[in-house]
Amino acid sequence: MSEAPPPNPHFQRLLHDSLVRAAYNWPDKEALVTEKERVTYGRLLQLVQRCASAFTSRGLKRGDRVLIYADNSHECVVALWATLWAGGVFVLVNPQTKSDKLKYLLEKSEAKILVTDEHLKVEFGEILPKCTFLSGVLCSNCRVGNHVGPPNAAVENFWDVLEKETPLGSPIFNIPLDVAALIFTSGSTGFPKGVTMTHQAMVFARDSITQYLRLGHDERIINILPLAFDYGLYQLLMAVGLGATLILERSFTYPGAVFARTLKEKATVFPGVPTVYSTLLSMHKTSPICFPSVSRVTNTAAALPPDYIPSLREIFPNALIFAMYGLTECKRVSYLEPEMLEAKRGSVGKAIPGTEMFLLSPEGTPVGPKEPGILHVRGPHVMAGYWNDPEATAKMIKPGKLPGERVLCAQDWFVMDEEGYFYFQGRSDDIIKTRGEKVSPVEVENVLYGLPAVKEAAVIGVPDQNLGQAIKAFVVLEKSSAVTAKEIQKHCAAHLEGFMVPQKIEFVSELPKTTTGKIKKDALR
Repeated sequence: MSEAPPPNPHFQRLLHDSLVRAAYNWPDKEALVTEKERVTYGRLLQLVQRCASAFTSRGLKRGDRVLIYADNSHECVVALWATLWAGGVFVLVNPQTKSDKLKYLLEKSEAKILVTDEHLKVEFGEILPKCTFLSGVLCSNCRVGNHVGPPNAAVENFWDVLEKETPLGSPIFNIPLDVAALIFTSGSTGFPKGVTMTHQAMVFARDSITQYLRLGHDERIINILPLAFDYGLYQLLMAVGLGATLILERSFTYPGAVFARTLKEKATVFPGVPTVYSTLLSMHKTSPICFPSVSRVTNTAAALPPDYIPSLREIFPNALIFAMYGLTECKRVSYLEPEMLEAKRGSVGKAIPGTEMFLLSPEGTPVGPKEPGILHVRGPHVMAGYWNDPEATAKMIKPGKLPGERVLCAQDWFVMDEEGYFYFQGRSDDIIKTRGEKVSPVEVENVLYGLPAVKEAAVIGVPDQNLGQAIKAFVVLEKSSAVTAKEIQKHCAAHLEGFMVPQKIEFVSELPKTTTGKIKKDALR
């Protein structure tokens, strides 16, 4: 085990360098606010150093993986930074993950340490005896005697362990090209793929996003998204990178409580996904809501319907609203300046600072304005590849123009206007082919959201003997709203070309969603 030179608070080459800087400059400032704790930067660094010592004494070596299977919590944050301090690679897993998938992720990542919580015992309890590769299990709120651990490790109480450890004063040696995180994302085969991100890529992405959002060290960022979702993870990374405060919510299960905390804590940054904003707008119609302290509203994961914007301006009267597009394989691709929301309705903007995006045909030739093409991305934020999966990596990472350069092929269809603004059309497997025409489901969904009665909508193509594919819309209505399928089709016909009007409309009480709030179109199919 080798330690790096003493931390220098003036450099941020590695992700955890930002924690050193924040603790040096603002030791008494609140770094983290949860339902139960308020933790300063000075205290957070002390806990991280103790936890890192616990990891190394339990066999963690440079490059080894720590799998963190827990709610958004104080322990989760400490374990993440401690993994980096100890020279390891963190793997965040959503607490809603079931035992079979958890076992797969533990084995796929070859995790050395597991950090978890007692209330998840129903999922991890049965698989621990089979995890011969684990050398340590730290469990918060743990009743140690109730657990049968792995063959080579005991199950120990997280906070009891930290209390006894001597802090690891200097971090284990790493360089920016070393892996910082494995972020598992759903794969087409049904098995999650581990997006491999280096320190260099994550530091670059964090700083680029911070730049275009125009953020400062006095921000108070509220995060309701799972830290296992990269959008949620980067709220933490940006907060520490800035020396700002993160208000960490366990989930969005109780929206009323989240909104009350937003007001009480005077949050300045509110990140969300369309399903969060759909709930917010629905509540706003019943009882007006206003968050005057918020100065930045951000959206990604799916397109933000343009018709949401006027109501969002009522709820966040002092905020700049950022529409964005990204994918886990490079974190973030583009953003639209808030000042252009009306002029470029439905656009996801241009490339984030320090990167480039362009469109190619399926044959690999450049396409011009207004022509659909497949998105390609250049920049230091592109993943190193999928963990131990060269075949899947080859589908997404393509050779660039420069020797040794690697370009990300996003497999998403876009069009670009004459001024260089990009418009998302759909995933390659989502584009609907009907009557010999290609239809973007996003374009149809945006029109559906233009009806006040529509709370949520999802559009897919279904097999049709005559059309090739028929356009089908699944619609969730606002409470007490009454609108017929024919009225919806009439509305669509007034705003879309005839071949884009849904032939089939199904009313549902809710749409199936992933744990990160994305609508699961595969389930609808």
